[in-house]
Amino acid sequence: KLSRYFDAIKRTLSNSKGQDEIMKDIEMRVAELLQEKQQSDKHVVNIDDVDAVITVMGQPEDYRIDEENSESTTGFSTKNNNVKKLYRDKESSLIGGVCAGLGHYFGIDKVWIRIFLFLLVWFWGTGVLAYIILWIVMPEATTTSEKLEMTGSPVTILNIEKKVREEFDSVSQKFKNGEFDELGNKIKLGASRVSGNLGDVIVSIFKVFAKFLGGLVVLISAILLVAVCVTSIIMIFSTALPNNTILNYFHTPIGLETPLWMQGILFLFAFGIPLFFLLILGLKLLITNLKSIGNIAKYTLLALWIIATSLLVLLGINEASQRAFDGKVVQKQELNIKQNDTLILKFKNNDFYDKKIDGNVDYKISQDENGKTVLYSNNVSIELLKTDAAKPYFEIEKLAEGKTMFDAKQKAEKIRYNFTIKDNVLIFDNYFLTDFMQQFRNRNQKVEIFLYLPKGTFLKPDASVQNYDDSDDDYFNLHFSDDKFVYKAEENKLKCLNCPNYENEFNDVNSVNDSLNEINNDSTSTLILNEDRIIIKKSIDRKNNKETKTIKVNGKEFFRVETEINKN
Repeated sequence: KLSRYFDAIKRTLSNSKGQDEIMKDIEMRVAELLQEKQQSDKHVVNIDDVDAVITVMGQPEDYRIDEENSESTTGFSTKNNNVKKLYRDKESSLIGGVCAGLGHYFGIDKVWIRIFLFLLVWFWGTGVLAYIILWIVMPEATTTSEKLEMTGSPVTILNIEKKVREEFDSVSQKFKNGEFDELGNKIKLGASRVSGNLGDVIVSIFKVFAKFLGGLVVLISAILLVAVCVTSIIMIFSTALPNNTILNYFHTPIGLETPLWMQGILFLFAFGIPLFFLLILGLKLLITNLKSIGNIAKYTLLALWIIATSLLVLLGINEASQRAFDGKVVQKQELNIKQNDTLILKFKNNDFYDKKIDGNVDYKISQDENGKTVLYSNNVSIELLKTDAAKPYFEIEKLAEGKTMFDAKQKAEKIRYNFTIKDNVLIFDNYFLTDFMQQFRNRNQKVEIFLYLPKGTFLKPDASVQNYDDSDDDYFNLHFSDDKFVYKAEENKLKCLNCPNYENEFNDVNSVNDSLNEINNDSTSTLILNEDRIIIKKSIDRKNNKETKTIKVNGKEFFRVETEINKN
C-alpha cells in the first residue's frame, strides 16, 4: 500500500519542477512519521501505521497543483499540529543561521535577535558564548520537511511541493532578472562557508571541548552519586548496625531528629536524583545518539525529587524551631583563699571516657560506670576576668537550645558537670555528660566557665588550661612553655611574675607603647626574637633630643648607644 501511495504521488508530480527533491522530502517525512509510530524495538510497520501516515500527509489524488494556481487548496482534511521546531536557517544567515532560526521559532524578526546578542557581547562576552553554544546544539534545516517544521508549517505533500516550487521559482526569477553576479557571489560565499571556514573550526574545537567537559561531568557526578548512595544505604540500614558504629561518633549528613532510615531515603532522593541527571547530561555530551530514559522515568524522578526536597525543607524548618531559644543555668562559687595564697588552676580528664587531657571531642556516644548510655563532650571553655569583689569567684554556665525557653532551660539543667576545690587548688573537669537522646534533640550544649580575679590575686595555671582558655589576650596571655609560672592580677591585666625576662620585657614594652601613644613627640620601636631571647629596642626622646638603641640577650643588656637628635 505504501508503494502504491508513492507511485500515485509520482504520477501527480509528473509535470512538476523538482520532482526528485519533492519525492525525497516526502519519503523522509513518511519515514519520520513511521518511526514515531513505533512502540517496540521490533521495527515492524502494520497497515494501521501506514493509514495514519497517509492521513497526515494527504491523498495525492484529492488535489492537483499546476503552475498557474499553486496556491489553491482542496477539501481534504489532514492532521495539522503546526508545532515549530528549532533549527538553524543557513539560507538567511550571516554566520551560522542561529539568529534566523530563533526568529522563526519565536515569530520575531531575526534583526532583533542579532541586536540582542550583540548587546550581550558587552556583558563579559555572554553573547558570543551563547551564540557558540546555540550553534552547537541547534541542527541546521537542510531538508524541505525541516524547513517547514522550522516555520511551523504542516509537513504535507502539498506544502512540500509548494516549498520546492518556491525555491525553484526564486532561482529562476533571479536568472531572468540578470542577477547573475549577485547570485554568483552568494554561491561563492556559501561555498566558502561550507568548505571549512573559521566557523567550522570553532565548531570542531567546541565539540572536542564538549567531549572533555562531558567526561569531566560524568566522572565527578559518578563519584558523588556513589558516595551519596553508599551513605544513604548505611543510614537506611543503620538499625541493623552495632551500637559502636561510626554513626555514633559523627553527625549525620542532615542532622535532623527524624529516624535515620528516613533521613537516608530523603538524602538519596534529594541529592542523588540531581546527580543522576547530571550524569545523563555528561553522557549525552559524550554520546551523540544516547537513548533517552523516557518521559515517564523523567517525570517520576522529578516528582520524587520535589517531594524529598520539600520534606527536607519542612524538617529543616522544624529543626530550626527546636533551636529557637537559648537556655542557661548558672552556678556561682566563691573561693575562700588567704590573701597571699596562690590560686592553682587545673583541668582534669576522666580516663574512663578519654585518656587525653587535650581532648577535642564535640560529642560522642559512650557509657558511664553504671552501663547507662550517655553523651560525652569536651565543649568546655574558661575565661579569666577582672572584678572589684574582695575575693575571687567563678561562675559555671550550662548552655543549651530548645523550642521554648522552658524546654531550653530543662536541657541545660540535664548537663552534668563537676569541679573540685581543695584548699587553694581549683580543678575543673575537661568534659561534661548529658542524656544520650538529649543530644539528638539539641546539639549545642556547652559549658562556659568565668573565673573572676580581684586585683592582687596570685594565679598559677596548669599547662592543661591552655587547651580550654578563651580569655582576652590583652588581659591574660598564658605562657604555654611551662606550668610553673605565677601571674598577678593587676589593674587591667594578669602579669607574669617569674616568666623569662624577655617576656616581661615584652609586656613592659607594650605598657610603654600604650603610654607613648599619648605623646606625639616620642616613639619606641622594638624587635623581639623570642627563640634566641634577643631584644632590639630603639627609643626616641624628643624632649631631651636623645635616641637610645639597646640590645639585650637572655635578659642582660649587651649593647647600648645614646645619640643626640638634631632639633631641626
